[in-house]
Amino acid sequence: MLKTKEILDEKNKILHTVSKEVTFPLTKKDKELIDTMIEYLHDSQIEELSEKYDLRPGMGLSAIQLGVPKRFFVVVYEVSEPEAETKEFETYVLINPRMISNSVEQIYVTDGEGCLSVNRPVEGIVPRYARVTFEAYDMEGRQIHVRAREDLAICFQHELDHLNGILFTDHIDPKDPYKGRDQMRGI
Repeated sequence: MLKTKEILDEKNKILHTVSKEVTFPLTKKDKELIDTMIEYLHDSQIEELSEKYDLRPGMGLSAIQLGVPKRFFVVVYEVSEPEAETKEFETYVLINPRMISNSVEQIYVTDGEGCLSVNRPVEGIVPRYARVTFEAYDMEGRQIHVRAREDLAICFQHELDHLNGILFTDHIDPKDPYKGRDQMRGI
């Protein structure tokens, strides 16, 4: 099982490198890494498991955050209602993803964006598109199109940034961390 301490910290220079395209078929090692990433994200969002295994909650993880500079990321997104007895999740695996369209409307996370590689509170906002469409490949090498909105759209954009060597903190203006907030909608 993947441990939180195995996720690279923002100080690691590899996080600022651009990841390489993946070729198909996927290697056994890549498939195992994807399964490990899914397991971590799933378990980290279930309070009992998160506490038991000391996992920092997260909904997205890119291969580069585990030291593998390949263009894929995983998102495990909770779709159940907050008061539901059991949590339900949708899992997305995007290989060689590209954002092919986006809304004009921009949004930001009112409580501030977070990242499993950034282990500190960060003041400021990150402008993101409210709706996006991604083109990517699934684990079998089939082309897929995924549409996302609101917090899921933010997560996809955040993970795509990782593949391009960009951390969310790079988007925040250090002189004016809330710059442009009045032109966007907080969620």
